[in-house]
Amino acid sequence: MKVKSTITFLVMTALFASCSTGRYAVTEKVYKKKAKLLAKEYATSPVINQAIGKLPLSVEKEWIASINFGIRKPNYVVIHHTAQDSLGQTIRTFHSEKAGVSAHYVVGRTGKVVQMVNDYYRAHHAGIGKWGNDTDLNSSSIGIELDNNGTTDPWTDAQINALTELLSYLKVKYNIPQANFIGHMDLAPTRKNDPSRFPWKVLADKGFGYWYEEYLETPPIDFNPKLALRIIGYDVKNLDAAIKAFKQHYIQTNANVATLKENDLKILYSIYKKFL
Repeated sequence: MKVKSTITFLVMTALFASCSTGRYAVTEKVYKKKAKLLAKEYATSPVINQAIGKLPLSVEKEWIASINFGIRKPNYVVIHHTAQDSLGQTIRTFHSEKAGVSAHYVVGRTGKVVQMVNDYYRAHHAGIGKWGNDTDLNSSSIGIELDNNGTTDPWTDAQINALTELLSYLKVKYNIPQANFIGHMDLAPTRKNDPSRFPWKVLADKGFGYWYEEYLETPPIDFNPKLALRIIGYDVKNLDAAIKAFKQHYIQTNANVATLKENDLKILYSIYKKFL
């Protein structure tokens, strides 16, 4: 058993060592350099480039370190589609300083999971948007890109299975609430529609996000759709965009039309009640 464990360890060591050599050696060096700079700033005591060193001399100030602290943890998972043609193309995009975008994970069509940013770092995946009262989802979430062109690509069983395995780990590791698994279109309804045609019910059935009940109740006469959308988390400043995003997520037909028909309202009411 000891020999087998040693062999397994050596294989895994070689596997991860290969990640820092070969075709991605240059970008791995850039990643390590940035991570080293961040680690240095985190470890500096007293802190630098923060309020204690920037307050005017007229303010009495002192650094006194507490022993009770930890690293920030993500509270949301945001799911995207890449709108690109391959896993390799997405990786190249996330290596482009000009593009300036990234995600913590990319899940390929074959089910391959590629991690590109440490969970504790702030990836550049969400952009400008809002969910509930959170206006900086980049700082509070894990970003997962799914390799899919966003128009004609099917969602493969291998890809969805790998995604749910990944979500299972993240949910437990960071104690992420079921309600906090959302799509890019949910938080940025005026800009994004991804992931499109996505099997949200499959995820909800496994505890990642919510889905509506099979039996749909008729909402009460005083039901307010705008208020319901806001309570769910949507930014309703642009109500039409919020309605379209909701339909893109939960209804997926006529999602480009900012109206809610009778059955749509029933679905909204069912989802809304889960957030009360």
